[in-house]
This record gives sequence, structure tokens and C-alpha cells, in this order.
Amino acid sequence: MTGRLAALIGSPVEHSLSPVIHRAAFDAAGVDWSYVAFDVAEGRGADALGAMRVLGIAGLSVTMPHKRDVADAVESLEPAARALKSVNTVSWDGDQLVGSSTDGAGFIASLAEEGIDVAGSRVVVIGAGGAARSVIDALGRAGSTDITVLNRTRRHAELAATLASAASVGIPSDVSRADIVVNATNVGMGADLAGATTDDLACDPELLRAGQVVVDLVYHPLRTPWLAAADALGAHTVDGLGMLIHQAALQQERWIGVRPDTRVMRAAAEAALADR
Repeated sequence: MTGRLAALIGSPVEHSLSPVIHRAAFDAAGVDWSYVAFDVAEGRGADALGAMRVLGIAGLSVTMPHKRDVADAVESLEPAARALKSVNTVSWDGDQLVGSSTDGAGFIASLAEEGIDVAGSRVVVIGAGGAARSVIDALGRAGSTDITVLNRTRRHAELAATLASAASVGIPSDVSRADIVVNATNVGMGADLAGATTDDLACDPELLRAGQVVVDLVYHPLRTPWLAAADALGAHTVDGLGMLIHQAALQQERWIGVRPDTRVMRAAAEAALADR
């Protein structure tokens, strides 16, 4: 396997960690693959797939705003991508392009790495956007028996809850009874621990408790004010970098047929974040 190219499409892409993560994994695997990022304007996702075909690009990562357009343009969809109507990964099956969504499976894998099994668990998901929807779908597939969706706009929460039979719309007090609480919003992104306010917290920390698993999908900073508050209460906290790493690892597995070393990928990502 020599001289293969994988790429990211999105807009903007200049701050994406994907090139750093994927290049580190390719190097560690000893394969002659390279990875580049293309800033592709909104509405041109299908055109990018055409370029993938013409140029022989071997694998594609897809980020906003193209996930829906790419889902409509590939020849086939894996189950999660079909349910979400969203694609973050494109790979080849013969001469056909296959769309996948590895975000949710990456989330489940990141918890498994921490020794956390979601089967039979009670989970509260805060948010109803793309990340939250991926998490809800994946939790349902992985056997979570009680998924509560919290969102400021109830209609969005109701739509997200349709992705899993165990999901329903809840109220903030449901956080206290959950085994796992997930912040799937961007609240806390870029926040400074020293100057954090209530606006930097995904929910009131008084609703959390010792022994809970508290997950923040935000990874910049790695230790958000909300995770710091959960730590202080004795919760088991999980940062958002794990999901990013594992969804990328699942992408590479589709492209090269081998699951990459996620430790190498995380080290590369942490080094890149430290420079920001």
C-alpha cells in the first residue's frame, strides 16, 4: 500500500486537529498515506466527492457544513449515517462510495477505554445538535436503557429523542439520577478555569454527584470548568478528546483495514492543543 491520500473537507478547517491525528497514526502504522485538509465552501460537498472520484482520494473525513450533503451524494450509507442523515467518513467499496458516521461509535469507544459500559445505563445528554444526535443514536445501539435529552429548545430535544427507543425529553433534575451525564454542547469551549462563570457550565454542578460518570465533549480546554466542578464532587470525568480520537481511529480502520494506535493519536492531539 503506497502513496495513498486521505483528506478532510469542511469550512473552516484551519484549526482542525484531524491532520495532526491522522498523520501521526499513519506514521505509527508504517503505511505510505498522507492527509490534507481542504476548505470547501458550503454547498460544494457533492462537488468534493466528484473530486474524490477523479483524483483517486482513498478516504475522506467530512465536517461541517457538508455532513448532510455528503450523505445525499454517496452510493450507500452505513446504518448510523442513514439514521442521522449525516456522514463524517467516506470510504470505497469497489467503485462505490460508502458514507459512515463514526462519531457515535467513537464516543462509545472512548468510554470503553475508561472502563465504562453504557449497556443498561441511565444517561442524560445535554444538547440536541449534531454531536448530541450522534451520541443518542450510539447509546441506543449500545444498549442504554434510559436516555434523557435536555435542550433549551424542546422541539429540538424531541426530534433528537426519536433516534433511540429508550430516549425521551427530560428536565434538569433528571441529571441527579443519571449514571452518565454528557455535555454535547459547546458550552465551556475556550473557557478559562480561573475566570469561569455560570455561562461556562453545561448544567448546575449541584445536580451532579459523586460516582457519576461526567463526560464533556468539549476538548479545548481539556479540563473545562464543568469537568473541574464534577471532579471536585468525586465524579469520574471524561474529556472530549477521546471521542475525537476514537472516531478518527474508526475512520482509518475503514480506509486501511487496521485499527490505529489511539495512544499515538492522543499524544499528537495533546501536543497540538498545548501549542494553541
